[in-house]
Amino acid sequence: MSDIVNKLWGFCHTLRHDGVDSGDYIEQLTYLLFLKMAEEKGVSVPNSCRWITLKDLSGEALMDHYVSMLKELKEQDGILGDIFSQPIPRINNSKNLKKLIQLIDEENWTDLDIDVQGAAFEGLLEKAASEGKKGAGQYFTPREVIKSIVNVMKPNPIGIDDFKISDPACGTGGFLIVAYEWLLDNFAIDKLSSKEKIKLRTQTYTGQELVNRPQRLALMNLFLHGVEPLITLGDTIYGTDNIIRDQLSCVLTNPPFGTKGSSEVPQRTDFIVKTSNKQLNFVQYVQHSLKNEGRAAMVLPDNCLFDDKASEVLKDLMCSCNLHTILKLPDGTFSPYAQGVKANVIFFQKGVPTDEVWIYDARTNVPSITKRGRPLSKEQFVEFERCFGEDENGKSNRQENARFKRFPIEEIIRGNYKLNFSWDVDVKSTVNKPKNSEKIISEAISELESIVEEFKELFQFVK
Repeated sequence: MSDIVNKLWGFCHTLRHDGVDSGDYIEQLTYLLFLKMAEEKGVSVPNSCRWITLKDLSGEALMDHYVSMLKELKEQDGILGDIFSQPIPRINNSKNLKKLIQLIDEENWTDLDIDVQGAAFEGLLEKAASEGKKGAGQYFTPREVIKSIVNVMKPNPIGIDDFKISDPACGTGGFLIVAYEWLLDNFAIDKLSSKEKIKLRTQTYTGQELVNRPQRLALMNLFLHGVEPLITLGDTIYGTDNIIRDQLSCVLTNPPFGTKGSSEVPQRTDFIVKTSNKQLNFVQYVQHSLKNEGRAAMVLPDNCLFDDKASEVLKDLMCSCNLHTILKLPDGTFSPYAQGVKANVIFFQKGVPTDEVWIYDARTNVPSITKRGRPLSKEQFVEFERCFGEDENGKSNRQENARFKRFPIEEIIRGNYKLNFSWDVDVKSTVNKPKNSEKIISEAISELESIVEEFKELFQFVK
């Protein structure tokens, strides 16, 4: 995939001479890539908009057909019209458009065993970020992390009325896609009735995304998988028309990290704790959006487990939900997008208060992850999944070991609901431990982020 991304990115430089910036190029690329993959998969689009109608054209005929295709797709009913809701043809040179079509046509995209659109989008945004544009990582969660979360969460909607799987910060739809792929791997959905298939395809997978381009990609990705999700465009936390209460069965999400856009406390009556911290507000959102007995898995940075506002949010969460498991992710999990950020996954079920929290440490005495030299692999999560157990709500019979520890609620209360527990992980695989300087710097970053958040909270009262 990296070779393909390099080839596509190289063409981006050519288009700049025609005034097409990287963002516009990526958008046009996703339109064309979607049509090529739809052709490969036999996904239904209007005959006049099929990929083969583009391949043999050139010059003005190609430009005219491309413009008319985008217009026709925009006017389609349902998800196809949503995908092409605001199509603007940015490539105005017919030779360049022809070259891009030829580049895409050289690959058989659906033969690649990856989320192609998401991977291409990620790779191209990483290239843009390396040239000084920030924020490329805000839409992505590493695929191996998602797969492990889905494996233990078991998001199975079959046979359950009104079972909704949701990601309120869905980016390009990675969690929803893997959840659907997990279902295909574990259940014979071809044996479902026609009514059940329609319900699964059109009423089960939902989400929300703040930015138009990744939202479009999420719709494209799921449509190519045979799913017609409801993915709305809007602000999950600060929006005024999206208060969802007691509706969702399973939430899988990685709220955007960082402080950008989080200087205000949302004016919502459903949030008990008033804070401008985006991730903590997402915790409150998910807590209230779950049905009774609904379950959730959320990726959160370390400071969301121990700063003062975090302890308030966690206290409220543990009164109404069973926060049964925390996974400490390896250092470098989100490299190269968020250097130094330590992250966790919290797992909880609504309707039962917490009486103990089990923490799995996949970080201590583990070499830091790097994108190329030491990438994440599924093997790094095999032991965690075994310790988690077969029950998706954390109710399996569990045993402590060097990496997996139990903390009763009495101990958590004594610590004022701060969940930054650590212990001496005495395991054999202590080679290549992170250097003390790396560890100190990383911990300092987390502490400084927490201090910044607290100053922001103070500033709200001083203004």
